[in-house]
Amino acid sequence: MPKAWEGEGMTPEKRIGSSPKARSLRHNSTEPERRLWQKLRNRQLANLKFRRQTPVGPYVADFLCLAPMLIVEVDGETHATSQAQDEKRTDYLEGEGFRVIRFSNAEVMTNVDGVLARILESAPSLTLPPLRGGPLPLPWGEGIT
Repeated sequence: MPKAWEGEGMTPEKRIGSSPKARSLRHNSTEPERRLWQKLRNRQLANLKFRRQTPVGPYVADFLCLAPMLIVEVDGETHATSQAQDEKRTDYLEGEGFRVIRFSNAEVMTNVDGVLARILESAPSLTLPPLRGGPLPLPWGEGIT
């Protein structure tokens, strides 16, 4: 099955974007979502670039970070009764290559620093890939004996 962003000439940046539903969710976000967004926006958390209320296939992710392929969901009271739907959604998003972590509204409202710490723990290391062709040469004059 192709990923949400795969297709002719499509990249994650082009295919994962906006929709009328996502725009509506951004304009009508809950207090816990607004509180967490204030901590995630503008690369405030470990220089990670988060987007909020972003469509991924048929779903809208609360907070998405493409670099480590991480989705953060803030679940309100309605999610307590829709566990099967949440599992289906999580399975789809994980199938697209994302790691999904969930927090309750109460967690965000009472322990936002703990939530941020768990987000950092969940983000895979952002190390650079190994260089092709071996290591960089030494600066001029070094290594000459």
